[in-house]
Amino acid sequence: MHFKTIFKSLKNKDMLKRVFIILGIIVAYRLLAQIPVPMGDASTFKEAVSNLMEKSDFSSFLNLISGGGLASFSIILVGLSPYITGSIVIQLLTKAIPSLEEISNDGETGRRKINQWTRMLTVPLAIIQSIAYIFILYQSTLSANIASDFTPTFNDWALSVTSMTAGSLILMWLGELITEQGVGNGISTLIFASIISQLPTTMASLGAALFNTDKGMLELFGLEIPVDPTTFWILLGFSVAMLVVIYFLVKLNEAQRIITINYAKRVHGNSSYGGIKSILPIKLIAAGVIPVIFATAFLSLPALVGQVITSIDSGNEFGEMLVSVFSAPSANNFSTMYPDGITLQWFVYPALYFVLVFIFTYFYTSIIFNTKEIADNLQKQGGFIEGVRPGITTANYLSKVVNRLDLFGALALGIIAMLPFITDYVFIVTTGAPIGLSISGTGLLIVVTVALENLRSIDSRALMVTYDDFNNESRN
Repeated sequence: MHFKTIFKSLKNKDMLKRVFIILGIIVAYRLLAQIPVPMGDASTFKEAVSNLMEKSDFSSFLNLISGGGLASFSIILVGLSPYITGSIVIQLLTKAIPSLEEISNDGETGRRKINQWTRMLTVPLAIIQSIAYIFILYQSTLSANIASDFTPTFNDWALSVTSMTAGSLILMWLGELITEQGVGNGISTLIFASIISQLPTTMASLGAALFNTDKGMLELFGLEIPVDPTTFWILLGFSVAMLVVIYFLVKLNEAQRIITINYAKRVHGNSSYGGIKSILPIKLIAAGVIPVIFATAFLSLPALVGQVITSIDSGNEFGEMLVSVFSAPSANNFSTMYPDGITLQWFVYPALYFVLVFIFTYFYTSIIFNTKEIADNLQKQGGFIEGVRPGITTANYLSKVVNRLDLFGALALGIIAMLPFITDYVFIVTTGAPIGLSISGTGLLIVVTVALENLRSIDSRALMVTYDDFNNESRN
């Protein structure tokens, strides 16, 4: 990264404008997270929300990517989940239906159509999800006897669902506005900001536990330090482990295979063109963090469906089975779901999670790295890979290279996604209960990957801006 160039680019008015626009959008997003859903007294739903987050991994994931919108019962409660689900559905249909695949390959026009259909699908998904969450939360408040004096009318339902759907669509729009600034993916940036916004609360709770000396103080080198000894060593161990994981995440995210592209020399009159070499970098994990986001959202939806079913028909075996199988093992639900300790069912969710991360890595890479299109463009430009014939042979060669990289990349990404579950297993064996890092592990993966991708985009924009400034200074 060219950090000097990045700081120098901030003197450029256009670059500075883009940065302030993104910061302004993030501030607006955080303000939206404080606007409550207009349905009765929002404070009466806090306990129901807390219970829901303990029961459903999808609820915890939703709260994570909405920046605490679920916990605060705000209008962005649904968050970006409908848009993510809509993107998954449209991309699956694109691969399954040849006519849609042709449209997606039709340059910028095709991509705009696909994006428009994704937006259109987001609306009904947001409405359905809003209704489901309002229904589940209301049923939870009734069962807990904390909202017995409030009975929502049809107008209350319509207003609440409309506001939550509007909140989800506003987030989608804000994400697209960030993407238009050319310094990172908007949706990923909003999720990044959501996770970062939870850090002060997390740090405050950790600090309170660390400086709680009711059980004694830490003795180190003959000195008494006013911190809890157990919490201190646990936090120190996790800090070291986190630094190691971040280091490997950075290495995996930056790893790439370089393929040399040769361009044939052409003679036109008295001038010659070509005869140069270029490179085609292929990233080890080209899909970035998208497979993890997709896998978590896709795998967690059955638990939401199960909760809706059990809210309608208490004791329904099918609904209870969905909630049980598709809820991630955590410190909150371990004692109730696994009273006899670890059973075979404990491994179902982690195994499905690993498989989905693996599959989505291959799937999303095939979307963003179209080997046939790249081979055709190289052939049109007179480029070729040494020892490989242009055209379909080049496409097959690139596919073979990408598949090999994807195999290792998908395995590495899946193993990293499994680290929180492995940590839980270690704590179960040593202390008898998991520590519950499933979502924080996912959050760490998202934060590191998105930060690197956005930093790379900012670096590219900064190089372009400073290059233009250098040319203008040379002319003057």
